[in-house]
This record gives sequence, structure tokens and C-alpha cells, in this order.
Amino acid sequence: MTRVFNFSPGPATLPEPVLRQAAAEMLDWHGSGMSVMEMSHRGKEFIGIYEEAIALLRELMQVPANYKVLFMQGGAIGENAIVPMNLIGRTGRADYIVTGEWSTRSCKEAAKFGTVNVAATGEGNGFTAIPKRAEWKLDPKAAYVHICSNETIGGVQYHWTPDTGSVPLVADMSSDILSRPIDVSKYGLIYAGAQKNMGPSGLTVVVVRDDLLGHALPVTPSAFNYQLQSENDSMYNTPPTYAIYIMGLVLKHFQSLGGIAAIEAHNKAKAKVLYDFLDASKFYRSPVAREDRSLMNVPFKLKDDALDAEFLKDAQARGMIQLKGHRLVGGMRASLYNAMSIEGVQALVKYMKEFEDTHA
Repeated sequence: MTRVFNFSPGPATLPEPVLRQAAAEMLDWHGSGMSVMEMSHRGKEFIGIYEEAIALLRELMQVPANYKVLFMQGGAIGENAIVPMNLIGRTGRADYIVTGEWSTRSCKEAAKFGTVNVAATGEGNGFTAIPKRAEWKLDPKAAYVHICSNETIGGVQYHWTPDTGSVPLVADMSSDILSRPIDVSKYGLIYAGAQKNMGPSGLTVVVVRDDLLGHALPVTPSAFNYQLQSENDSMYNTPPTYAIYIMGLVLKHFQSLGGIAAIEAHNKAKAKVLYDFLDASKFYRSPVAREDRSLMNVPFKLKDDALDAEFLKDAQARGMIQLKGHRLVGGMRASLYNAMSIEGVQALVKYMKEFEDTHA
């Protein structure tokens, strides 16, 4: 069996030991005589899987006791509506910091449910840098301030936690959750699709402070009401059971590697290999401001766009896939999520150097 180096922005590569364990347990989970896919979400077998996943996530993220962890569905795009439905009713207003395509979408969706203030935007620089905190024009009466901690398409990432005073900070962490330690207590709510750093698609994790529950707008569907989901242990409706199981395996794997601090060191080392090469090259370039470069998604351009198709074809022939940049920005993009090995990045850089030597 030959596995490729998968640089997909998501769904993304998963740790091979996790895939092997899931394969071994596919037909018979721990002597139960059934697959996790077949289990009742209210049966003792799955309840044990669910409780372990919650405990592992709370431990790895060091989630304080006054926060709930919810397992939702609909992805981050779903949360673009679910967050304002649950939070904006506190004051009817919200602040959004727009740093790329995903925060733009979040902002537009929230405007359906209340008054949205774009407190800062990186549009003027082509979304290649995050607006400085001093430039933000926050509304003191906002119900929350929303950011996207890592823009998957543009490759900009917050390497600092914004201070928003008494107004809760909400973060879409879909593409960098569990990639580095964070202080959860500085956020009112964190949400993330699982399919980039912690599991397969279909599962969305929400970490929400207790005092932000119970403010849902009357139009909020019951399945999307954080209070109801919290009261029902994320089982008001049938949760994505198999995705929760796989995430639990991923979390155990991360724990065995030394936890999130070890994952962060691994991610920094990978990104350094690629960024150092890009900075030394005259054939490739990184469009993102150095202080805001993402450790997760690295967009880059070739000297001549006419070579893009050949670059991608030759990369695939060498077992490196999903390097094409998003259609909105073009070029290339290498996604270096937690499960991507440093060997994968080294192989990419070796190929890039050879391609440059041939075409420079």
C-alpha cells in the first residue's frame, strides 16, 4: 500500500495509527459484535466513547469547568448562523473582524440576525495581513466580537489573542484548533469543524462559556440551541457518532505524542522548513505578511503562473496531492495540519527545489 502526502485543506490527512485502529475495529468494537457505525447513540458502548472524547478534549485544551463542550453538526458554515442565533440576541449587535473569505462569510451570515459592525478588515491589503488591534473600531454594546483565528484560503493566522474587554470573544478555529496551546478562558465561545486537525467531516466542536447559554433567538431551531444541546449532552438529536469515535482516537494519539505543546513544536518545525525555502527562493514567493503567516495553510506563487499546471501534475506523479490554491487566490497552497509529517514537507521542498532548478 502506498500513501500519498495529502496537502488538502480539508477534509485533511489523518494520523495513520488512527486509521489502522479504526480499520481493525470496524466490524467488532471491543468485543461488542458491532461497528461503532451501528451503535445506538444512547447505548452504553457509545456513551463511553462520547464521554472519553469529551474528557480528552477538555484535558488537551485545558477547558475550564465553567465551559460546556458541545458536539454539533453543520460545520463552521452552519455555525456562522448558529452563533448569532444563540448570542446576538443579548444586545442585537455584534462586531466582526474580517481577515479573509471565511470571516467574510461569517459576517454576511450574521447580518441576517442582527446589526453587524465590521470593526476592522484586511480587504485593503488583499487579506494578506491581520489588522492591528489599535485599528479596530469596536462597538461597546456588541454581544460578541467574532474572529477567524486562521484563514484557510488566504493563509493568515492570529499569533496573539485579541483583548476585547468585557465583550465576549468568539473564534472560528476550524483550521487551527489543537495545533497549539490556547487560553480558553480568553474566549467566550470557540467553534471548529473537525475535518482539518482532529477528525473526519460531519462533526463540529463548540466550546462555550456557561453564561452565554440561554440567549437563543426565538427563531433558533431546537437542534441548534446551545442551551438545549448542553442540557441533553449534545444528544438532543442523533450526533455524528462515527466522527466522534474517530476524533476520540485522534485525541488519544495526540496525547500519546506529548499533548498540544508537542504538537505545536511539530507544526512550527514543519512550517519553518517550507517558509525558509520560500524566503530563500526567487522562483516562489509567499504573499502573506511574515508576522501573520499561518502555520497551517501556506499559500505560495510560482514566478510564472503558466507553470502552475505542470507543477501540480509533476507533484502528483511524486505522490504529493491537493496543492492547488483556492480558486479565489490562485497559485499553490500546502496545508500542514497536525497529521502532516515533517517528511512530507521535506519531500515537497525537495521537489520544489528541483522544479525551480529545471524552470528558473
